[in-house]
Amino acid sequence: MLTLAYPWLLLLVLAPLLLQWRRPVGHTVDAPVLPVGHWLSDLPGVSRRGNATPLWRKLLLLLAWLLLVLALARPQHVGEQIQLPVSGRDLMLVVDISPSMDEQDMVIQGRSINRLQAVKVVLDDFITRRQGDRLGLILFGTEPYVQVPLTFDLATVRTLMRESGLGMAGRATAIGDAVGLAIKRLRDRPQEQRVVVLLTDGANTAGEITPDKATEIAEAAGVRLYTIGIGAESMVQRGFLGSRRVNPSRDLDEALLTRMAEQTGGQYFRARSLPELELIYETINQLEAIELEGKFYRPVTELFAWPAGLAALLWLAQLLVRELVPRLRPAPSEGDAHG
Repeated sequence: MLTLAYPWLLLLVLAPLLLQWRRPVGHTVDAPVLPVGHWLSDLPGVSRRGNATPLWRKLLLLLAWLLLVLALARPQHVGEQIQLPVSGRDLMLVVDISPSMDEQDMVIQGRSINRLQAVKVVLDDFITRRQGDRLGLILFGTEPYVQVPLTFDLATVRTLMRESGLGMAGRATAIGDAVGLAIKRLRDRPQEQRVVVLLTDGANTAGEITPDKATEIAEAAGVRLYTIGIGAESMVQRGFLGSRRVNPSRDLDEALLTRMAEQTGGQYFRARSLPELELIYETINQLEAIELEGKFYRPVTELFAWPAGLAALLWLAQLLVRELVPRLRPAPSEGDAHG
């Protein structure tokens, strides 16, 4: 659809008529007109051309003025209505990448994989389905760091999650510092949309902020914590003296993770296998589903450059023709000049 941003400026089309009407009426004497090159043509008061403006030039100037007025009115093309993606949540994923996540107690298609590999498999699908949400990614070990700030670019979040490696952030587990960093990144967002999903397989063994203190800060900031404890409860470990059954999750501090979640209005989940981990992220998705009214906009393309450019070309064309036409006329012979 074509429209004008300032349609009232079209009244400027009448400006030349108003100026002509207000020109004072008086007696004027036309200067004598002589051919270019005549021996009298350089005398004062003698015109080389006629005073009457040619019709073609008037028409070109009028058309240029009309185009210029049209450009000032700012013509636009307004496209079809488009729905914007709506952000229902600002969700920060906080993932433990300490060396303990290398424990191979997860199974996929009959093959053993470590805990971080299982997290990558599940998060890849989880992130893909978060269209309309802003996601961020924090990885932590001894130190937490922001791998991806909050963004709508889910492809980047997926890629950098896949590329994360064990031990990149140190060998300890700083749960409190990781949650504190997530809260810092969420504090400027709308309160009802602040969500942190924390995944770890151990207990807090490092950091300047204790998990309980970080939980208090999260509660005060209105940030909900969903905590996930990952790791099987039983697996067979083979050694030189035979096989024995062990608990690979003996270091997991479930009491702490439960307390953190409940205090902030979230929930604690236990992932003992890959299917359980998949179900947990699906449950979080359902718990945090927020329906917002869609926002719409119409793309606008500015078109004023076209009439403005054409007006400039017409103006230059009439100037060029006015200067060149007299020069292209044959010069009068000497006899004509003295005749």
